[in-house]
Amino acid sequence: MAASLREPSYTSSASSCDTDDEGVRGTCEDASLCKRLRDPHCAPEVQAWDHREKDLPTARYYLCAEPVPLQASTVTGVVAGLGVKGGTSTSTCQKKRRRYFARVHGVSQLIKAFLRKTECHCQILNLGAGMDTTFWKLKDEGLLPSKYFEVDFPMIVTRKLHNIKQPDGHILDSKRYAIVGADLRDLAELEEKLKKCNMNTQLPTLLITECVLVYMTPEQSASLLKWAANSFETAMFINYEQVNMDDRFGQIMIENLRRRQCDLAGVEICKSLQSQKERLLSNGWETASAVDMMELYSRLPRAEVSRIESLEFLDEMELLEQLMQHYCLCWATKGGSELGV
Repeated sequence: MAASLREPSYTSSASSCDTDDEGVRGTCEDASLCKRLRDPHCAPEVQAWDHREKDLPTARYYLCAEPVPLQASTVTGVVAGLGVKGGTSTSTCQKKRRRYFARVHGVSQLIKAFLRKTECHCQILNLGAGMDTTFWKLKDEGLLPSKYFEVDFPMIVTRKLHNIKQPDGHILDSKRYAIVGADLRDLAELEEKLKKCNMNTQLPTLLITECVLVYMTPEQSASLLKWAANSFETAMFINYEQVNMDDRFGQIMIENLRRRQCDLAGVEICKSLQSQKERLLSNGWETASAVDMMELYSRLPRAEVSRIESLEFLDEMELLEQLMQHYCLCWATKGGSELGV
């Protein structure tokens, strides 16, 4: 895949990741597994849950060098943070798949809207990208921005570069694609590394965080949001994470994640859709919108939703709604009048 791009250059540096971040780094594996999750009890056609079959080999390369059977213990770990008690592992996985379907489609629609508005004359910064394969999907669809950046912990980046059969290092830089190993809490280092990879602050810029800000303290996420708003003349920010976390369901989610050494340091911002929007507006963004995932699910194209729902029967819609109401998609703009976003 990388052969079609300009020959990349690599820079190695020592990792400064604290051991307390190990649980957070582990969520990268969870997200990747969920995108290719296969339940042995599901009908064969459900094993093609992601209808973009061509994306799956790329995801497998990012996950591991050799396919690893998905054990029951792995599934238990992946879904442990849902906050859903009772029911079979099959029904829990079904809810997880339905939520990931809404998440991927919702984020994808916003990304493509931004690309259309800018006619792809823009850049995308995926912060905390993990093993995400959005760059390759956009490349297949002929929708690449001027440059696409991914940022994550140096340890994650090293593993990703190794798994795509490239020399180990903490930075890959090519003409259209860059992967940067950096800590989002160290903004000076982050900016320095991005500029070395030719980040252009004059270009319209889309920044994406998916279940990233919630692992930072409110002060740290506010600093990141301010940096993003101040660094680019025209920008859009997409954030996907938890919401409505003050109720009992939310507390169970927090407890389950804490048992997995995943402390939601920024959970106080996840009280409501309003608190999510206020954080964006108070940190330099001019407009802010937010919807919970159940509302977003209801807005998705009906034909595609019907296709997904026909693949497997889900008889616990109330539990699905409860789960979806505890995640949200937020987006904010600055200088967006030029884009019409």
